[in-house]
Amino acid sequence: MRPNRRVLLGGAAALGATALAGLAPLSAAPTGLFSLGVASGDPLPDGVVLWTRLAPEPLAPDGLGGMPGAPVPVEWQVAADERFSRVERSGSVLAMPEDAHSVHVEVSGLRPGAWYFYRFRAGGQVSPAGRTRTAPDAGLRRLAFAFASCQHYADGFYTAHAHLAEEELDLVVFLGDYIYEGGSQGSLGRGHRPAHELRTLADYRVRFAQYKSDANLQAAHAAFPWIAVFDDHEVQNNWAGDHSDTGVPRAEFRARRAAAFQAYYEHLPLRRAQRPTGPDIRIHRRLTFGDLVDFHVLDTRQYRSPAHTMLGPPQKDWLFHNLAGPTARWNVLAQQVFFTPLRPGASADTWYGCPAERNEVRDHLAHASSPVIITGDAHDFDDPASPVVATEFVGTSIRACLVWILTRRPG
Repeated sequence: MRPNRRVLLGGAAALGATALAGLAPLSAAPTGLFSLGVASGDPLPDGVVLWTRLAPEPLAPDGLGGMPGAPVPVEWQVAADERFSRVERSGSVLAMPEDAHSVHVEVSGLRPGAWYFYRFRAGGQVSPAGRTRTAPDAGLRRLAFAFASCQHYADGFYTAHAHLAEEELDLVVFLGDYIYEGGSQGSLGRGHRPAHELRTLADYRVRFAQYKSDANLQAAHAAFPWIAVFDDHEVQNNWAGDHSDTGVPRAEFRARRAAAFQAYYEHLPLRRAQRPTGPDIRIHRRLTFGDLVDFHVLDTRQYRSPAHTMLGPPQKDWLFHNLAGPTARWNVLAQQVFFTPLRPGASADTWYGCPAERNEVRDHLAHASSPVIITGDAHDFDDPASPVVATEFVGTSIRACLVWILTRRPG
Protein backbone atom coordinates (compact mmCIF):
# COMPACT_ATOMS: atom_id res chain seq x y z
CA MET A 1 0.00 0.00 0.00
CA ARG A 2 1.27 3.46 -0.86
CA PRO A 3 1.72 5.92 2.02
CA ASN A 4 -0.81 8.64 2.70
CA ARG A 5 0.01 11.82 0.77
CA ARG A 6 -2.08 14.23 2.82
CA VAL A 7 1.04 15.62 4.48
CA LEU A 8 2.24 16.63 1.02
CA LEU A 9 -0.99 17.95 -0.44
CA GLY A 10 -2.73 19.37 2.59
CA GLY A 11 -0.75 22.59 2.82
CA ALA A 12 2.69 23.62 3.95
CA ALA A 13 1.72 25.27 7.24
CA ALA A 14 0.93 21.98 8.94
CA LEU A 15 4.29 20.62 7.85
CA GLY A 16 6.22 23.49 9.34
CA ALA A 17 4.58 22.90 12.69
CA THR A 18 6.13 19.45 12.92
CA ALA A 19 9.55 19.66 14.50
CA LEU A 20 12.57 17.45 14.08
CA ALA A 21 12.87 14.81 16.80
CA GLY A 22 14.12 16.30 20.05
CA LEU A 23 13.38 19.90 19.09
CA ALA A 24 10.50 22.11 20.19
CA PRO A 25 7.56 22.33 17.74
CA LEU A 26 7.57 25.29 15.37
CA SER A 27 4.44 27.27 14.60
CA ALA A 28 5.80 29.17 11.60
CA ALA A 29 4.86 28.04 8.12
CA PRO A 30 7.77 26.63 6.08
CA THR A 31 8.46 29.76 4.09
CA GLY A 32 11.64 31.77 4.30
CA LEU A 33 14.68 29.59 3.85
CA PHE A 34 12.75 26.75 2.18
CA SER A 35 10.80 28.87 -0.30
CA LEU A 36 11.81 26.59 -3.19
CA GLY A 37 10.52 23.40 -1.62
CA VAL A 38 12.16 19.98 -1.56
CA ALA A 39 12.80 17.22 -4.07
CA SER A 40 14.29 13.75 -4.43
CA GLY A 41 15.73 11.89 -7.38
CA ASP A 42 17.78 9.15 -9.01
CA PRO A 43 16.65 6.34 -6.67
CA LEU A 44 18.84 3.28 -6.09
CA PRO A 45 17.86 0.11 -4.21
CA ASP A 46 19.51 1.39 -1.03
CA GLY A 47 19.09 5.14 -1.32
CA VAL A 48 18.08 8.33 -3.08
CA VAL A 49 19.20 11.94 -3.54
CA LEU A 50 17.47 14.56 -1.38
CA TRP A 51 17.49 18.20 -2.51
CA THR A 52 16.63 21.65 -1.25
CA ARG A 53 18.02 25.15 -1.63
CA LEU A 54 18.06 27.87 1.02
CA ALA A 55 16.64 31.02 -0.55
CA PRO A 56 14.63 33.47 1.58
CA GLU A 57 14.72 35.95 -1.35
CA PRO A 58 14.66 33.57 -4.34
CA LEU A 59 14.39 36.30 -7.00
CA ALA A 60 17.18 38.53 -5.67
CA PRO A 61 18.86 39.85 -8.85
CA ASP A 62 22.34 38.76 -7.75
CA GLY A 63 21.19 35.13 -7.82
CA LEU A 64 22.22 34.49 -4.22
CA GLY A 65 18.68 34.08 -2.92
CA GLY A 66 19.14 36.51 -0.05
CA MET A 67 21.75 34.28 1.60
CA PRO A 68 25.08 35.36 3.15
CA GLY A 69 28.40 34.42 1.60
CA ALA A 70 29.10 31.74 4.19
CA PRO A 71 28.26 28.04 4.68
CA VAL A 72 25.04 27.22 6.54
CA PRO A 73 24.47 23.91 8.42
CA VAL A 74 21.42 21.97 7.25
CA GLU A 75 20.00 18.95 9.09
CA TRP A 76 18.10 16.24 7.26
CA GLN A 77 15.93 13.30 8.24
CA VAL A 78 14.47 10.28 6.45
CA ALA A 79 11.61 8.47 8.15
CA ALA A 80 9.46 5.44 7.44
CA ASP A 81 6.28 7.31 8.42
CA GLU A 82 4.80 10.70 7.68
CA ARG A 83 4.91 11.78 11.34
CA PHE A 84 8.65 11.13 11.52
CA SER A 85 8.21 8.93 14.59
CA ARG A 86 10.41 6.25 12.95
CA VAL A 87 13.48 8.12 11.69
CA GLU A 88 15.78 5.71 9.84
CA ARG A 89 18.53 8.03 8.62
CA SER A 90 19.60 11.54 9.59
CA GLY A 91 22.58 13.80 9.33
CA SER A 92 23.88 17.29 8.68
CA VAL A 93 25.54 18.92 5.68
CA LEU A 94 26.79 22.39 4.82
CA ALA A 95 24.93 24.45 2.23
CA MET A 96 27.74 26.26 0.44
CA PRO A 97 27.52 29.74 -1.11
CA GLU A 98 29.36 28.59 -4.25
CA ASP A 99 26.44 26.22 -4.87
CA ALA A 100 23.81 28.89 -4.17
CA HIS A 101 23.25 27.18 -0.78
CA SER A 102 21.75 24.15 -2.48
CA VAL A 103 21.89 20.76 -0.76
CA HIS A 104 22.29 17.36 -2.41
CA VAL A 105 22.20 14.57 0.18
CA GLU A 106 22.98 11.08 -1.17
CA VAL A 107 21.23 8.91 1.40
CA SER A 108 22.20 5.23 1.58
CA GLY A 109 21.37 2.30 3.84
CA LEU A 110 17.64 2.32 3.06
CA ARG A 111 15.43 -0.65 2.23
CA PRO A 112 14.83 -1.42 -1.47
CA GLY A 113 11.45 -0.66 -2.98
CA ALA A 114 10.29 1.25 0.12
CA TRP A 115 8.46 4.56 0.56
CA TYR A 116 10.02 7.18 2.84
CA PHE A 117 9.39 10.72 4.02
CA TYR A 118 12.14 13.33 4.33
CA ARG A 119 12.66 16.92 5.47
CA PHE A 120 15.32 19.49 6.31
CA ARG A 121 15.99 21.99 9.07
CA ALA A 122 18.15 25.14 8.98
CA GLY A 123 18.20 28.43 10.85
CA GLY A 124 15.40 27.31 13.16
CA GLN A 125 13.08 26.58 10.24
CA VAL A 126 11.72 23.23 9.07
CA SER A 127 11.12 22.47 5.40
CA PRO A 128 7.99 20.95 3.92
CA ALA A 129 8.11 17.16 3.96
CA GLY A 130 8.71 15.21 0.78
CA ARG A 131 7.90 11.63 -0.10
CA THR A 132 10.22 9.35 -2.03
CA ARG A 133 10.80 5.72 -2.90
CA THR A 134 13.91 3.63 -3.33
CA ALA A 135 14.30 1.41 -6.38
CA PRO A 136 13.54 -2.29 -5.89
CA ASP A 137 16.41 -4.76 -6.17
CA ALA A 138 14.34 -7.65 -7.57
CA GLY A 139 10.83 -8.99 -8.00
CA LEU A 140 9.20 -5.79 -9.22
CA ARG A 141 5.99 -6.56 -11.10
CA ARG A 142 4.71 -3.05 -11.82
CA LEU A 143 6.19 0.42 -12.25
CA ALA A 144 3.99 3.46 -12.77
CA PHE A 145 5.79 6.57 -13.98
CA ALA A 146 5.01 9.81 -15.76
CA PHE A 147 7.20 11.68 -18.21
CA ALA A 148 7.00 15.31 -19.20
CA SER A 149 9.01 18.20 -20.64
CA CYS A 150 8.73 21.81 -21.83
CA GLN A 151 7.26 23.63 -18.80
CA HIS A 152 7.25 27.22 -20.09
CA TYR A 153 6.48 29.34 -17.02
CA ALA A 154 5.35 32.48 -18.85
CA ASP A 155 2.96 30.65 -21.18
CA GLY A 156 0.83 28.62 -18.78
CA PHE A 157 -0.13 27.85 -15.21
CA TYR A 158 1.16 24.59 -13.77
CA THR A 159 -2.20 22.89 -13.26
CA ALA A 160 -0.78 19.79 -14.95
CA HIS A 161 1.75 19.55 -12.12
CA ALA A 162 -1.05 19.70 -9.57
CA HIS A 163 -2.76 16.77 -11.28
CA LEU A 164 0.57 14.97 -11.56
CA ALA A 165 1.06 15.20 -7.79
CA GLU A 166 -2.29 13.43 -7.31
CA GLU A 167 -1.37 10.43 -9.47
CA GLU A 168 -0.42 7.06 -8.00
CA LEU A 169 3.11 6.95 -9.36
CA ASP A 170 6.49 5.54 -8.43
CA LEU A 171 8.56 7.98 -10.45
CA VAL A 172 8.60 11.06 -12.70
CA VAL A 173 10.98 11.34 -15.67
CA PHE A 174 11.56 14.89 -16.92
CA LEU A 175 13.02 15.01 -20.43
CA GLY A 176 14.22 18.59 -20.72
CA ASP A 177 13.32 22.26 -21.05
CA TYR A 178 12.86 22.58 -17.29
CA ILE A 179 13.24 26.33 -17.84
CA TYR A 180 13.15 28.56 -20.91
CA GLU A 181 16.02 30.97 -21.37
CA GLY A 182 14.31 33.84 -23.21
CA GLY A 183 12.86 37.01 -21.76
CA SER A 184 9.23 36.28 -22.68
CA GLN A 185 6.64 38.00 -20.50
CA GLY A 186 3.59 36.14 -21.84
CA SER A 187 0.07 37.40 -21.15
CA LEU A 188 -0.76 35.64 -17.86
CA GLY A 189 1.08 37.81 -15.36
CA ARG A 190 3.87 35.20 -15.10
CA GLY A 191 6.53 37.07 -17.02
CA HIS A 192 10.07 35.76 -16.89
CA ARG A 193 12.57 37.05 -14.35
CA PRO A 194 14.96 38.48 -15.27
CA ALA A 195 13.11 40.00 -18.22
CA HIS A 196 15.88 39.29 -20.73
CA GLU A 197 17.65 36.30 -22.25
CA LEU A 198 19.83 34.49 -19.75
CA ARG A 199 23.59 34.81 -19.98
CA THR A 200 25.19 34.88 -16.52
CA LEU A 201 25.14 32.52 -13.56
CA ALA A 202 23.02 35.04 -11.63
CA ASP A 203 20.53 35.13 -14.53
CA TYR A 204 20.16 31.35 -14.62
CA ARG A 205 19.85 31.08 -10.84
CA VAL A 206 17.04 33.63 -10.73
CA ARG A 207 15.17 31.93 -13.59
CA PHE A 208 15.44 28.49 -11.98
CA ALA A 209 14.30 29.95 -8.67
CA GLN A 210 11.29 31.55 -10.36
CA TYR A 211 10.23 28.21 -11.82
CA LYS A 212 10.92 26.36 -8.56
CA SER A 213 8.79 28.86 -6.62
CA ASP A 214 5.61 27.53 -8.28
CA ALA A 215 3.59 25.65 -5.64
CA ASN A 216 2.28 23.04 -8.09
CA LEU A 217 5.76 22.21 -9.37
CA GLN A 218 6.90 21.92 -5.74
CA ALA A 219 4.04 19.51 -5.02
CA ALA A 220 4.98 17.28 -7.96
CA HIS A 221 8.59 17.18 -6.79
CA ALA A 222 7.58 16.44 -3.20
CA ALA A 223 5.30 13.57 -4.17
CA PHE A 224 7.74 11.28 -6.02
CA PRO A 225 11.42 10.90 -6.93
CA TRP A 226 12.40 12.41 -10.28
CA ILE A 227 14.90 11.46 -12.98
CA ALA A 228 15.84 14.65 -14.82
CA VAL A 229 17.82 15.45 -17.94
CA PHE A 230 18.17 18.69 -19.91
CA ASP A 231 17.42 19.58 -23.52
CA ASP A 232 18.26 22.92 -25.15
CA HIS A 233 16.35 25.66 -23.35
CA GLU A 234 18.19 25.12 -20.07
CA VAL A 235 21.08 26.77 -21.96
CA GLN A 236 19.97 28.28 -25.29
CA ASN A 237 17.50 27.34 -28.00
CA ASN A 238 18.83 24.64 -30.39
CA TRP A 239 22.38 24.62 -29.06
CA ALA A 240 24.57 21.70 -30.10
CA GLY A 241 27.96 20.86 -28.62
CA ASP A 242 30.06 24.03 -28.49
CA HIS A 243 27.90 25.75 -31.09
CA SER A 244 25.40 28.48 -30.32
CA ASP A 245 22.32 28.73 -32.51
CA THR A 246 22.83 32.50 -32.70
CA GLY A 247 26.51 32.51 -33.65
CA VAL A 248 27.92 33.42 -30.23
CA PRO A 249 31.71 32.92 -30.26
CA ARG A 250 32.78 29.52 -28.90
CA ALA A 251 34.55 30.79 -25.77
CA GLU A 252 31.63 33.05 -24.86
CA PHE A 253 29.13 30.27 -25.42
CA ARG A 254 31.10 27.77 -23.30
CA ALA A 255 31.12 30.30 -20.44
CA ARG A 256 27.38 30.64 -20.79
CA ARG A 257 26.98 26.85 -20.87
CA ALA A 258 29.06 26.55 -17.70
CA ALA A 259 26.75 29.01 -15.93
CA ALA A 260 23.66 27.18 -17.15
CA PHE A 261 24.96 23.75 -16.07
CA GLN A 262 25.92 25.05 -12.64
CA ALA A 263 22.44 26.49 -12.06
CA TYR A 264 20.84 23.30 -13.41
CA TYR A 265 22.78 21.19 -10.91
CA GLU A 266 21.93 23.59 -8.08
CA HIS A 267 18.19 23.20 -8.66
CA LEU A 268 17.68 19.49 -9.41
CA PRO A 269 18.08 16.37 -7.23
CA LEU A 270 21.23 15.10 -8.95
CA ARG A 271 24.13 13.03 -7.61
CA ARG A 272 27.73 14.21 -7.25
CA ALA A 273 28.52 12.27 -10.42
CA GLN A 274 26.39 14.85 -12.28
CA ARG A 275 28.12 17.87 -10.77
CA PRO A 276 29.42 20.00 -13.68
CA THR A 277 33.03 20.91 -14.28
CA GLY A 278 32.90 24.24 -16.06
CA PRO A 279 31.03 23.77 -19.37
CA ASP A 280 31.02 19.97 -19.06
CA ILE A 281 28.59 17.70 -17.25
CA ARG A 282 27.97 13.95 -17.41
CA ILE A 283 24.19 13.76 -17.41
CA HIS A 284 23.75 10.45 -19.27
CA ARG A 285 23.26 7.56 -16.88
CA ARG A 286 21.36 4.31 -16.37
CA LEU A 287 18.89 3.65 -13.56
CA THR A 288 17.58 0.15 -12.93
CA PHE A 289 14.32 -0.86 -11.26
CA GLY A 290 14.66 -4.51 -10.33
CA ASP A 291 14.60 -6.78 -13.35
CA LEU A 292 11.56 -4.97 -14.77
CA VAL A 293 12.82 -1.62 -16.17
CA ASP A 294 16.13 -0.05 -17.20
CA PHE A 295 16.09 3.69 -17.91
CA HIS A 296 18.91 4.69 -20.27
CA VAL A 297 18.98 8.49 -19.85
CA LEU A 298 20.57 10.15 -22.89
CA ASP A 299 22.21 13.50 -23.54
CA THR A 300 21.45 14.56 -27.12
CA ARG A 301 22.94 18.06 -26.81
CA GLN A 302 26.41 18.20 -25.28
CA TYR A 303 28.24 15.81 -27.64
CA ARG A 304 26.27 16.57 -30.78
CA SER A 305 27.89 17.37 -34.10
CA PRO A 306 25.24 18.28 -36.69
CA ALA A 307 24.92 15.79 -39.55
CA HIS A 308 27.30 13.41 -37.78
CA THR A 309 26.36 12.40 -34.25
CA MET A 310 23.74 13.03 -31.57
CA LEU A 311 25.43 11.10 -28.78
CA GLY A 312 29.16 11.36 -29.40
CA PRO A 313 31.34 8.21 -29.58
CA PRO A 314 31.83 7.63 -25.80
CA GLN A 315 28.12 7.95 -24.97
CA LYS A 316 27.14 5.81 -27.96
CA ASP A 317 29.57 3.08 -26.87
CA TRP A 318 28.18 3.32 -23.33
CA LEU A 319 24.61 2.87 -24.61
CA PHE A 320 25.45 -0.04 -26.90
CA HIS A 321 27.38 -1.75 -24.09
CA ASN A 322 24.32 -1.39 -21.85
CA LEU A 323 21.98 -2.83 -24.45
CA ALA A 324 24.32 -5.72 -25.29
CA GLY A 325 24.65 -6.89 -21.69
CA PRO A 326 22.05 -8.13 -19.20
CA THR A 327 19.04 -5.83 -19.18
CA ALA A 328 15.65 -5.63 -17.55
CA ARG A 329 12.47 -6.80 -19.26
CA TRP A 330 11.75 -3.24 -20.45
CA ASN A 331 14.44 -0.91 -21.82
CA VAL A 332 13.39 2.73 -21.85
CA LEU A 333 15.47 5.32 -23.73
CA ALA A 334 14.74 8.63 -22.01
CA GLN A 335 15.74 11.37 -24.46
CA GLN A 336 14.81 14.75 -25.84
CA VAL A 337 14.17 14.93 -29.58
CA PHE A 338 12.21 12.96 -32.21
CA PHE A 339 13.77 9.59 -32.96
CA THR A 340 11.22 8.17 -35.40
CA PRO A 341 12.06 8.92 -39.09
CA LEU A 342 10.33 12.11 -40.12
CA ARG A 343 8.92 13.28 -43.39
CA PRO A 344 11.12 15.43 -45.66
CA GLY A 345 11.51 18.96 -44.42
CA ALA A 346 11.68 17.95 -40.76
CA SER A 347 13.95 19.86 -38.42
CA ALA A 348 17.62 18.89 -38.42
CA ASP A 349 17.53 19.57 -34.68
CA THR A 350 16.14 16.02 -34.28
CA TRP A 351 17.58 12.56 -35.01
CA TYR A 352 16.51 13.32 -38.60
CA GLY A 353 19.77 15.26 -38.88
CA CYS A 354 21.89 12.20 -37.96
CA PRO A 355 20.29 9.34 -39.90
CA ALA A 356 23.30 6.99 -39.84
CA GLU A 357 23.60 7.08 -36.06
CA ARG A 358 19.84 6.82 -35.67
CA ASN A 359 19.95 3.62 -37.70
CA GLU A 360 22.75 2.27 -35.52
CA VAL A 361 20.71 2.88 -32.40
CA ARG A 362 17.64 1.35 -34.05
CA ASP A 363 19.60 -1.80 -34.93
CA HIS A 364 20.83 -2.21 -31.35
CA LEU A 365 17.33 -1.67 -30.00
CA ALA A 366 16.11 -4.46 -32.27
CA HIS A 367 18.06 -6.92 -30.10
CA ALA A 368 17.06 -5.44 -26.72
CA SER A 369 14.19 -6.65 -24.58
CA SER A 370 10.98 -4.62 -25.03
CA PRO A 371 12.53 -1.30 -26.12
CA VAL A 372 10.56 1.91 -25.58
CA ILE A 373 11.62 5.47 -26.42
CA ILE A 374 10.19 8.40 -24.49
CA THR A 375 10.70 11.81 -26.06
CA GLY A 376 9.88 15.38 -25.17
CA ASP A 377 8.31 16.57 -28.42
CA ALA A 378 5.99 15.69 -31.36
CA HIS A 379 6.68 13.33 -34.25
CA ASP A 380 5.46 11.82 -37.50
CA PHE A 381 6.30 8.71 -39.54
CA ASP A 382 8.31 8.67 -42.76
CA ASP A 383 7.20 5.15 -43.75
CA PRO A 384 4.26 3.72 -41.77
CA ALA A 385 4.80 0.32 -43.43
CA SER A 386 8.36 -0.10 -42.09
CA PRO A 387 9.05 -2.84 -39.49
CA VAL A 388 8.42 -1.90 -35.87
CA VAL A 389 11.58 -2.06 -33.74
CA ALA A 390 10.54 0.02 -30.75
CA THR A 391 7.64 2.19 -29.70
CA GLU A 392 8.22 5.93 -29.30
CA PHE A 393 5.97 7.96 -27.02
CA VAL A 394 6.22 11.72 -27.33
CA GLY A 395 4.89 14.29 -24.91
CA THR A 396 4.67 17.73 -26.47
CA SER A 397 4.89 19.58 -23.13
CA ILE A 398 3.90 19.40 -19.47
CA ARG A 399 0.36 20.05 -20.71
CA ALA A 400 0.52 16.59 -22.29
CA CYS A 401 2.22 14.76 -19.43
CA LEU A 402 1.98 11.03 -20.10
CA VAL A 403 1.57 8.32 -17.47
CA TRP A 404 2.96 4.88 -18.24
CA ILE A 405 2.54 1.61 -16.35
CA LEU A 406 5.05 -1.13 -17.15
CA THR A 407 4.23 -4.63 -15.93
CA ARG A 408 5.79 -8.06 -16.01
CA ARG A 409 4.15 -9.95 -18.83
CA PRO A 410 3.51 -13.68 -18.48
CA GLY A 411 5.95 -16.09 -20.10
